[in-house]
Amino acid sequence: MASQKKIDWPIIASYILAALALLVVLGKGLLAALFSGLLVYSLVHMLAPLLGKKINGQRAKMVAIALLSALIVMLLSAAIWGTITFLKSDAGSFPVLLKKLASIIDASRGQIPEWLRNRLPASAEALGEMIIAWLNAHAVEAKTIGQKAGRTIAHLLIGMVIGAMAALYDTTTIHNYRPLAAALHERVVNLNLAFRRIVFAQVRIAAINAVFTAIFLLVVLPLAGVELPLQKTMIAITFVAGLLPVIGNLISNTVIVIVGLSHSLQTAVAALTFLVLIHKLEYFLNAKIIGSHIDARAWELLAAMLVMEAIFGLPGIVAAPVLYAYVKKELSDRALV
Repeated sequence: MASQKKIDWPIIASYILAALALLVVLGKGLLAALFSGLLVYSLVHMLAPLLGKKINGQRAKMVAIALLSALIVMLLSAAIWGTITFLKSDAGSFPVLLKKLASIIDASRGQIPEWLRNRLPASAEALGEMIIAWLNAHAVEAKTIGQKAGRTIAHLLIGMVIGAMAALYDTTTIHNYRPLAAALHERVVNLNLAFRRIVFAQVRIAAINAVFTAIFLLVVLPLAGVELPLQKTMIAITFVAGLLPVIGNLISNTVIVIVGLSHSLQTAVAALTFLVLIHKLEYFLNAKIIGSHIDARAWELLAAMLVMEAIFGLPGIVAAPVLYAYVKKELSDRALV
């Protein structure tokens, strides 16, 4: 009789605990803390080996990594403050942007083909009412975002501190884990690896996309005698929205094409053509930067985002690419996919 394979209970328990932890994170609004902690943890792990080559002595290395962690936390905090300041300004205000887009559509009706014009709201006021209706349909998410803005910022800061402390401990201490602790550590390492691959790769893609968009808006169009409004806002939206795989491009493209209508229909069509060409190029970048790391196609990420949005709302959209990459990594390590 063939011998049965021994069940590795610590590993099974680690998977159950990891799944429960992720459910708590998504259900209790702790995603910002988790991602900020993983970001600091990843940055420290990436930069710490550079210090190790130049610094001798365990104590000196610990002090150097502690200072590095503090510097990373301060820089990220400054970036968060700058983003909040931008979003509070007229240039980055979401309500102000929606109002301007509604006015552009209303003023550009004469340039829009009749078949498309008939499908648009009758006026800027009607478009505003349609946007309000959409916001009311998502009132829970919108209200939560507004009420918990300060709490989310606190979560970001606490998460960064926890990530820095975990990275300091991980990079300066010799570990002798017991079975369950070792299995849990492996889950954390895999989650961090998935986060690093997805987020850092998506930041590169978003930056490339923003650079091409800036060249088009600030160089190509002005050379053709076209000066569009909201140039800086559109570049910022392109970068921020580009951090979301697949769906981010749809958001930024819609804004740019609508603003292009403020000049002429030809400008809007030229903008759409340019964006289509750029995104065709990005398919190759996606395949190289993201697909090669987690072997995931765009439709897989989009399907994961749709499912996660249906279950967890807006946080699910943000978490979906990382969690999908994490689950796929775990399954791949077990030779299941």
